[in-house]
Amino acid sequence: ILYFPKLKADFEPPKNKIQLYSRQVFITDSVEDVVPDYLRLLHGVLDSPDIPLNVSRSFLQTDANVKKINAHISKKVADKLHDIAKNQEESFREKWEQLELFVKYGMISDEKFYERAKGFCLYQDCDLNLRNWEDTARLLEANHRNKDGQTVVLYTNQPQAQHALVEGARKRGLTVLKMGSVIDAHFIGALESKLEKTIFKRIDSETLDKLVDKGEAKVSLLKEEQEKQVVDWMSAWVQGKDFQVKAEAMSADDPPVMLTRSEFLRRMNEMAATGGSPYFGGGMKETVDMVVNASHPLILKLAEIQEDQDREALGRQLIDLALLSQGMLQGAELTGFIERNLASAAKS
Repeated sequence: ILYFPKLKADFEPPKNKIQLYSRQVFITDSVEDVVPDYLRLLHGVLDSPDIPLNVSRSFLQTDANVKKINAHISKKVADKLHDIAKNQEESFREKWEQLELFVKYGMISDEKFYERAKGFCLYQDCDLNLRNWEDTARLLEANHRNKDGQTVVLYTNQPQAQHALVEGARKRGLTVLKMGSVIDAHFIGALESKLEKTIFKRIDSETLDKLVDKGEAKVSLLKEEQEKQVVDWMSAWVQGKDFQVKAEAMSADDPPVMLTRSEFLRRMNEMAATGGSPYFGGGMKETVDMVVNASHPLILKLAEIQEDQDREALGRQLIDLALLSQGMLQGAELTGFIERNLASAAKS
């Protein structure tokens, strides 16, 4: 008898919550060799007549019956979840928030469980729609193919903080998934290794045009010398922040200034923080690029302003808006932004 408990958001796997019995006689609650690691999150009891009363750790590790029990439990759990997803779809969707960690952890850990679960694992978009992967892939087919024929799956783990970027993607007809689970960095890596020609990108990993790169060139409003000047000014105004400033031709509808983070480095650090990265030990220095939209009228205006004070006031305001739109403007910086805008409003 096993059941799924409610899990904490910080993903602390409960230990010793499954008790092992033999003919109704308690043996142990250390069942790591009897139950697959990812299913030790379950609570309940196991009673098997095939396990002797006096059992050692070495017995549990080597006995053929224990291995069969281990495989049987995994299959029974997957079969039960599949049955609920198929015959009690609404109930399954309502319970998905509690099931999500179990299912994803199992799909990462066990190839057989992955194959059984891939049909009922659900993916939620920023409009709170839940779909299995088959339906999700069908939805992405139209607009998420890049110039190399890859399906680019966009996601966010901070839908509120990155709302402006999500809306920018939506205007392009793109769907953004919510991938905020504590193990999603690992889960995304597992999916990329199994799904053909499919890559995942967080919504802030590149500029909006490059997230799903169709190979379409954009026109810059700035001359080469103006681009260099704007980059130099912006670099000076963000001194003290570890940003790499660059100018790039984008859509005129995109923000005048955007911040992007390396998908690879950020994901490796997230994986290291939740159990280690398969490639690195974690703690790798992340890069944040401040990308100036050389196709935006406000950036052209910035380049043409003659007065240093007026130019800096506009530039700092654009930087503040970029930080604010991605949830990076907090504390004293947020207070300063409010005060500067109130002062500007009073003058106007």
